[in-house]
Amino acid sequence: MKNILILTLLLVSSFLFSQTTAGNYTVENLDSNSKNSDFGTTFFGKNKIIFSSSRKEGVLKAKWKENGQPFLDLYEGTISEDGSITDVKRFGSNLNTKFHESSVTFTPDQKTVYFTRDNFLDKKLGKDEDGITNLAIYKASVSPDGAWTDIEPMPFNNENYSCGHPSINNDGTKLYFTSDMPGTYGGTDIFVVDIDANGTYGIPRNLGRKINTLGKEMFPYIDSENVLYFSSDSRKDGLGGLDVYATKVYEKSISDALHLGAPVNSEFDDFGYILKNDVHEGYFSSNRKNGKGDDDVYHFTASPPLNIECNQNVTGVVKDKKTGEVISNAIVVLFDKDDNEIETKTTNNSGNFSFVVDCDSSYKIIGAKEKYEKDEETFSTENNPDASLSLNLDLEPVKVEVVVDIVTKKIIVNINPIYFDFNKSNIRTDAAYELDKVVAIMNKYPALIIEGGSHTDVRGKDAYNIDLSSRRANSTVKYIIAHGIDVNRITAKGYGETQITNHCSNGVKCSEDEHQQNRRTQFVIQNPDILGYETVE
Repeated sequence: MKNILILTLLLVSSFLFSQTTAGNYTVENLDSNSKNSDFGTTFFGKNKIIFSSSRKEGVLKAKWKENGQPFLDLYEGTISEDGSITDVKRFGSNLNTKFHESSVTFTPDQKTVYFTRDNFLDKKLGKDEDGITNLAIYKASVSPDGAWTDIEPMPFNNENYSCGHPSINNDGTKLYFTSDMPGTYGGTDIFVVDIDANGTYGIPRNLGRKINTLGKEMFPYIDSENVLYFSSDSRKDGLGGLDVYATKVYEKSISDALHLGAPVNSEFDDFGYILKNDVHEGYFSSNRKNGKGDDDVYHFTASPPLNIECNQNVTGVVKDKKTGEVISNAIVVLFDKDDNEIETKTTNNSGNFSFVVDCDSSYKIIGAKEKYEKDEETFSTENNPDASLSLNLDLEPVKVEVVVDIVTKKIIVNINPIYFDFNKSNIRTDAAYELDKVVAIMNKYPALIIEGGSHTDVRGKDAYNIDLSSRRANSTVKYIIAHGIDVNRITAKGYGETQITNHCSNGVKCSEDEHQQNRRTQFVIQNPDILGYETVE
């Protein structure tokens, strides 16, 4: 699109006074494009599309003096299986005037439409104090036979500035649009206005500096997943002219804008991006080289589809619970809601740690260090990329003791339970610190003899569980031997599911946490008499 066309069509006054990954795109120009300007597509039902065009129809059609092309009208076409547009014809005899019409959006029930037009209503052309006609957004009802009736201007229109390119969200409660109204950061900004249940409108809100720059932002399109696509000419990562960006709109925030890259974007103007979420194909407009006209409509498919991640920062400090002093070089492990280890960090000299986690998710962190008992915290994140969470972990100095196991009545090393992930036998980071306690007590009492006994939950066949628990027991014993304990002082034994600690026997429905209580390893002292305990048979 020529600069004069894009600025004047969107906002006449502006002209006169002035990732997350994006996927791989396949782009093609359409045969339905004319020699003039074709742009600004909108889906209409399942297989129709509406777009703006200045294609020539009849020798008497008025021309716009700024570019010598006819004024824009709305056209409709049929979407073919391959994405091409056929059977193009003018859309609605009562809609197109002798001035510009462009950029429409329909409510989810298809009963109401919003569209852009020169500020022209009831045969009256509105002008500002300098005699300039700006753009305005109009609303109309769509009758069962497709006619647009009861056309009325939006309450926030004004003769002194432009409003255009509306896009309504999936539930019909918000209308996004472009304007140079007061409160704009640059040439044109993207705004949103609430649509109340009674049909009234709130006060338009600027979407802020994550979207809007000192330049021009325009052509918003909000999809069914609340991803907002728009074009901007003033971002550092742009390729030239207008480029298409995407951002996720949340209840309290907006994600950083993701540049869609080539081939959607080029060194020319690329804008008017729309898509079908279920198959991730759609259309955009561009005045790039080798087109058929001024602006052309392009069809695209994307694989993989656009993915905008929502992340938050979780930070914290690890301290000595007794003294309050920060603990450096402590290990902090992040787990997901299913207790799978995700990431491990080490605290810095100030005892600080941080993780980047997903929005709207549940996690657990465990802090541990040699000579300290571990501490853990569970937390959930908001559905808001700007939210942050601060957590503290307080570690108590370790007190290695022995206790009587309430199930077996045997004397065991009193450590926090060593758990294993489902169907695995590797030593988790948090488990290693507990095994260090076993090493410590065996070093303190050189004559102590211990059996590392491992247990499983009841899922799986008995024989397999015996084998799995044996592998787990051997893993713990190998760790202890590798840390200097004589191989003759510690043995490994797998008990399978023969000694569960709760009600989760075969056939009983239990939660993952309840099952994990049975996936444990204990260290049974074989000669407790040297500690003053009677031998337990």
